[in-house]
Amino acid sequence: MSESIKVLFLDRDGTINKDTGSYVYLKEQLILIDRADEAIALAKEAGFRIVIVSNQAGIARGIATVEQVEEVNRYLNEILSMRNAEFDRCYYCPSHPDYPHPIYDRYALCRKPETGMVERAIRDFLAEGLVVDRSASFFIGDKTIDVECGQRAGLRPLLVRTGHNEEALCVKKNIIPEFVADDLYQAVTEYILAPL
Repeated sequence: MSESIKVLFLDRDGTINKDTGSYVYLKEQLILIDRADEAIALAKEAGFRIVIVSNQAGIARGIATVEQVEEVNRYLNEILSMRNAEFDRCYYCPSHPDYPHPIYDRYALCRKPETGMVERAIRDFLAEGLVVDRSASFFIGDKTIDVECGQRAGLRPLLVRTGHNEEALCVKKNIIPEFVADDLYQAVTEYILAPL
């Protein structure tokens, strides 16, 4: 018997941790955005599974290695676990269309706004007998591509003003999020978990 679950899909850089303007590929560069861990903990407490979905083109560009990106993700989860906010799954896309690479080009369909990482997470949950209820699941990020990815995947997309804050670009491209929040904490507390 399969169980229905709701998932909070989260972009990483600019949504959970500060986007420093360059690739975050060393754990020393990882600085949490204020109350992001608290927001994730509240979502978990409310029954959401937490999945990170992150473009990491620094790998294809030769700026970061797979090992460095995975080390940052492990470190992020250690920090989050101190607040009972650890993620359930983490996916990243190493490819970039402007930097062809014989190994990473096969992952092109995982690069947001493509939905490859979301679909993979949904398949991985299904393999455990867990069915993701897309209509009750959210995708939160700081870029237009996050909103578009969420829309394409049939999730409820939210935009945060931290990181790149592409609110104006969303309007220009007519890729409209369901809600725009100042940060992840506001998105969770004032929208996702707000009483009806």
